[in-house]
Amino acid sequence: MSDLGLANKRVIVTGAAGGLGRAFAEGFSDAGAHVIAADLNESGARETAEGITRAGGQAIGAKVDVTSATSCAALATVAEQTLGGLDIVINNAAIYAGLERKPFAEIEEDVWDKVMAVNVKGVWQMTRAASPLIKQAGGGAIVNVASATVFSGSPQWMHYVASKGAVIAMTRSLARELGDDGIRANVIAPGFTLTEASLDLIEDAQNYGVTRGALKRSADAHDMVGSALYLASDLAGFVTGQTLVVDGGRQFI
Repeated sequence: MSDLGLANKRVIVTGAAGGLGRAFAEGFSDAGAHVIAADLNESGARETAEGITRAGGQAIGAKVDVTSATSCAALATVAEQTLGGLDIVINNAAIYAGLERKPFAEIEEDVWDKVMAVNVKGVWQMTRAASPLIKQAGGGAIVNVASATVFSGSPQWMHYVASKGAVIAMTRSLARELGDDGIRANVIAPGFTLTEASLDLIEDAQNYGVTRGALKRSADAHDMVGSALYLASDLAGFVTGQTLVVDGGRQFI
């Protein structure tokens, strides 16, 4: 997969302890990149990195709290000191598991604030910490992970949907601001995807929404990897400020 131009690229993936983040980390490693798998769950991040290393890739695990400017800056320093710089950031860290579906008027204020702190502020903080290194590298890519729920308006899920809508809006602004530095910023918006979190969250997750898509099957985390690789690669060298929905055709049915 080195034809993607990702061989030896230096990549941070946040939220990499499991689910989509782990799949992204593994996918970039398979494409020849050097990966920092980062997560608030440090043991999970290191487990991801160890798995990549056992498979013959190059990865390290690191802890990051994306709501903290200090923690994000420290992760950027890890990239600088261990990889010599940075080319790509995959902003995947988000609160999803454990959220309770509730009517918007019943969502607790502290829960709303926590979702926004991780899902929105976290993207801003990590991008702010990483973008100077990407600029120094001569440019690169930021791929932010939103959600197809932004377009469907999933009910009783307003805190999550609103946070992911903000990610899309921020990414368009980032694309404008970072373009002069040769940094592209795009979004992947997954539809419902079978991960540890979704299996715990949705009853009968294996069959959830299958009949509503053009492709009559459930997605798993690896279905999202190709889109992230594309948006980070030279193949998307003139693509910025865009949102790629990956939901098996559910949104237009």
